[in-house]
Amino acid sequence: MRKIVAVHSLESRDITLIEEAAPGWTFIDGSDRLAAQEHLQDAEIILGWNKLVGELAVSDTSKLKWLQNWGAGVDRLPLERFRQLGISLTCASGVHPYPISETIFAMLLGFTRHLHTAIRNQSAGNWAHSGMMAEAHGRTIGILGVGAIGSETARLAKAFNMTVLGVRRSGRPEQWVDTMYDIAGLNEMLSNCDYVVNCLPYTHETEHLMGEEQFAAMKTTAFYINIGRGKTTDTGALIEALQSGGIAGAGLDVFEQEPLPPDHPLWRMDNVIMTPHNAGNTTFYTERVIEIFIQNLKKFVQGYAPDVSAVDLNSEY
Repeated sequence: MRKIVAVHSLESRDITLIEEAAPGWTFIDGSDRLAAQEHLQDAEIILGWNKLVGELAVSDTSKLKWLQNWGAGVDRLPLERFRQLGISLTCASGVHPYPISETIFAMLLGFTRHLHTAIRNQSAGNWAHSGMMAEAHGRTIGILGVGAIGSETARLAKAFNMTVLGVRRSGRPEQWVDTMYDIAGLNEMLSNCDYVVNCLPYTHETEHLMGEEQFAAMKTTAFYINIGRGKTTDTGALIEALQSGGIAGAGLDVFEQEPLPPDHPLWRMDNVIMTPHNAGNTTFYTERVIEIFIQNLKKFVQGYAPDVSAVDLNSEY
């Protein structure tokens, strides 16, 4: 009996789609956690990840052939173990371009039009102007990591007639990006930007890629937005740049330490907008994850490798 196990509880509509895509397979829904756990070690396909999956599904006796991660980030998964066992890994990277690009522009426009200050004044009952405001139109945005999210952000930026610069490891051109750099050109790109948006995954190569040298390369009037991964940024260097006026402000959805401790200095900075790692939250999340899963499932049951939002285990994303 070939099994598919879902870690999460699914709607009946989604269960039907899965069962129709894999006739002859047994599907175990995650609504009954104990029942689902009993089948993890026998499952060839698992939808979702948690601590128990990590303990059972990647053991030497596991039958797992393919795991569909519920989220886009895979830096917390045992990728080396997946390589050793020959397990295919796909993620939910196709879910996030719309909600995260909207969060990016919410932060970008919030800083530009001083909404972060207006909200604080509103909470304090303070009728006060916050000084001369800028415009996003016609300015320059730099995107670190031009994948699906970065590409959608670049497309939206063109609606504001912005110049779009990008950084990707290959340096390969991308639609909507006017000039693409490789990693060696990072500092040059940073020096030209009014807004810097970090969409990078966390890998050994990207750890603290944004550090003291990079913040020093940015304009003092520039804003830094990180919706990628917290460990791609040296938090100490970022705080120093914010406190010294090295950059104008930061919009942060991800952090090196999560949740952020109550006594962390970022909480008390007026030039910081923070959200609790929820930029990808959307009412359409499950629907889009299931869509990715179904596309891959139809290929897998026919003997093909799942390739929609496939993770390159060597590149770690």
